[in-house]
Amino acid sequence: MISNQSLSASSLASSSLPILAVTMGDPAGIGPEIIVRALSRKETYEKCRPIVTGDAAVMREAVRLLGLDVNINAVERVSEAKFEWGTIDVLDLHCVDMSSFRFGEVQAQCGNAAFVCIRKAIDLAMADEVDGTVTAPLNKEALNLAGHHFDGHTEIYATFTGTKKYAMMLADENIRVIHVSTHVPLRKACDLVKKERIIEVTELIDDACRQFGIEHPHIGVAGLNPHSSENGMFGYEEAQEITPAIEELRARGFNVDGPVPPDSIFAKAKCGQFDGCVAMYHDQGHIPLKVCAFNWNKETGKMESASGVNITLGLPIIRVSVDHGTAFDVAGKGIASDTAMTLSIDYATRMAIYRLQHK
Repeated sequence: MISNQSLSASSLASSSLPILAVTMGDPAGIGPEIIVRALSRKETYEKCRPIVTGDAAVMREAVRLLGLDVNINAVERVSEAKFEWGTIDVLDLHCVDMSSFRFGEVQAQCGNAAFVCIRKAIDLAMADEVDGTVTAPLNKEALNLAGHHFDGHTEIYATFTGTKKYAMMLADENIRVIHVSTHVPLRKACDLVKKERIIEVTELIDDACRQFGIEHPHIGVAGLNPHSSENGMFGYEEAQEITPAIEELRARGFNVDGPVPPDSIFAKAKCGQFDGCVAMYHDQGHIPLKVCAFNWNKETGKMESASGVNITLGLPIIRVSVDHGTAFDVAGKGIASDTAMTLSIDYATRMAIYRLQHK
């Protein structure tokens, strides 16, 4: 957990704390529940001013399910929010028909609700009405059923902020990882390991680490092949693309090591040797992060909590998200953990304060 002191929020007056738009996510999932839990905590309001973009009726149902002593304050604009502990401000988009709404089901109306909540948060951030955004999980099937044909949050944010160069960063404690490529076939991912892209994402994660308060980030760049190709025995990408990228970054003053063998880089990061890691493709970075961040119950076979967060770098606005899905199997039961949501708010707060202080 990021402390209030490290966030530099403890010295700020409540009226100066960053405003964060928190999207409801797919209402049929656990998004509303984990938001309500996170926003029921006094410490949340000691570091930021949150407002939910969502449906007030759904959020009231989440409060009822959890039995918490908090009120939902439905507003039409950010200026009407109270930003008081004990009251959850919801910018009410009236986007869910409660007569046909059901938890734990894929519904087009829920996919649409998730989409309009995201669009509203993006619009608010682009207009500087909020200082950052935090997103609850959406369901991609529901999103597409509603006619919104995106792979997920990242692509929505990139489209509606006009961003061409961006990357996903995952974080859990000491492990912070950015990817050269993400949602592409593995055969294509190998072809995308290029010097220019490696430099680009390394610059992004270095800047992100500085926003988290790490003054001189030490970045590890993974190899693509086993043992980072063992001097060409197992591939050529290290010699032709990865090493030249590292050499150029070093010449420009970045503290970069690599290519680090993929089977050891994350163990070193977990122990604090690297502040950030550059993975060459989706699963290379996701698997170690989720092994560390996802807490599974051996007896029930179910995930009890998740502490990882997902941050989209390269955007003109802040976007931090929980790194887990909608969990339809437990939605509406009032048992979902808000660990990742609370951490997402922490990260977004830290980034917002950094940006406000460096304007």
